[in-house]
Amino acid sequence: MAKASRQKTRILTLCRMLERETDEDRGLTMSEIIERLEAQGIPAERKSVYDDFEALSAFGVDVKCEREKGRTEYRLLSRKFELAELKILVDAVHSAKFITPRKSDELIAKLTTLASDRRSRELGRAVFVADRAKSMNESVFIAVDAIHAAIRDNKKVGFYYFDLNEKKEKVYRHDKARYEVSPYALAMDDGKYYLIAYDAAAEKIKHYRVDKTERLSELDEARDGKELFRDFNLAKYVTEHFGMFGGEETLVTLRCENRLAQIVLDRFGKDVSLHRRGDGRFEVSVRVIVSDIFLAWVLSLSPEMTIIEPKNVREKMRALVESAAEEYGR
Repeated sequence: MAKASRQKTRILTLCRMLERETDEDRGLTMSEIIERLEAQGIPAERKSVYDDFEALSAFGVDVKCEREKGRTEYRLLSRKFELAELKILVDAVHSAKFITPRKSDELIAKLTTLASDRRSRELGRAVFVADRAKSMNESVFIAVDAIHAAIRDNKKVGFYYFDLNEKKEKVYRHDKARYEVSPYALAMDDGKYYLIAYDAAAEKIKHYRVDKTERLSELDEARDGKELFRDFNLAKYVTEHFGMFGGEETLVTLRCENRLAQIVLDRFGKDVSLHRRGDGRFEVSVRVIVSDIFLAWVLSLSPEMTIIEPKNVREKMRALVESAAEEYGR
């Protein structure tokens, strides 16, 4: 019985050793493996280690034997994630605004365990992301779990909603009245999580920044608004809501220099129609929520991008430009 127990422990220890100390560029010799096992009080010999390799191979663990520079080395080649994939995940955690700095460090530390010790040092590199304002709300993960659970259970959620003032103090909306909505989806935009839900009081679909919610919990009441979500297109919703600001959806026609084609397609998707004018420009009609964020985006691309119609949106742009000119002209 004790022998069987030691054998199981040896296989697990051997597997962990290969995970932490070997990769495609570095391996361990048989002598090094036996030495490390015995240092942990696990007796081993070449034959027993070879048997363990066969058992691991049968289980789908790819252990390769290679001879290099006079050394016969054993290394683990099969991993759940390639190093390049782990780098992408680490960068995503670094850049996500809804994840607090402390939680970022915790998640990245866990991701590094999926690579060898030598490779894990490459994953700890600092990543610069422009305008990376990390969330101050530690409860965002709990809120996300609660939202998923409510969607699964077909239940409403309740929460308090706040903004931060110039003193970084919470200012609750609606005099700290509790919001009660029917959750249907979670979306990410500009590194932030948004709850997409139906507000029965307003009789419309709304969205809320998850990191600005407090004490979010599932309610006993069943969701409503299902008919509005039968043909709901989440990707289209996020595309139309610049900066996830609310407002009325409007069909807007833009006239753009041809060099802006990639920018327009990146923003609105490749299904939009670009109508070439023959003068080095094209026109495109898109449905958007006309917020100041959308107007500022168009303005940032001026004069290469211009709003052609409708007239009321052009007037909003004119008012925005005149207001800015007045402010900076003082």
